[in-house]
Amino acid sequence: MTNVEIEMATPQYLADLLPLVRAYHDFEEIRMSDTQRLEAIRPLLVNDALGCIWLIRARQGIIGYIAITFGYSIELRGRDAYVDEFFIRQSSRGSGLGSKVIAHIRSELAKYRVVALHLEVAKTNERAQHFYSSLGFMARNRYELMTVDIDADV
Repeated sequence: MTNVEIEMATPQYLADLLPLVRAYHDFEEIRMSDTQRLEAIRPLLVNDALGCIWLIRARQGIIGYIAITFGYSIELRGRDAYVDEFFIRQSSRGSGLGSKVIAHIRSELAKYRVVALHLEVAKTNERAQHFYSSLGFMARNRYELMTVDIDADV
């Protein structure tokens, strides 16, 4: 496994972070401008009440990031968190790095008194589903994630 460092991102890393977020968005077919990306990322770099972004750094530089956002669950009796985005460059995947990142993030989230960590994975992405299952994540098949755009006309 590659020797890596996982560090909290700060505003000074915006220029390093943006290409990684763009690459993740391209992979997931998320359409937004770089200006919109910057506006979405910046609050997580200056207000850890909302969430945090951690950079994944290897010898060759920053190779990925994980963005975590915070919420609260009555059912789970406490603060919960979501893996909003998790990206590692293709050339660095498959070496156990993802497992190391998730283990580190679980440890970090304990400091924020988080009781549960959630994530979304595409129904067609069996590789990611297997990876997350191997780390203890379980599908909540009784539930269907549903979303409404607050600004949309109903």
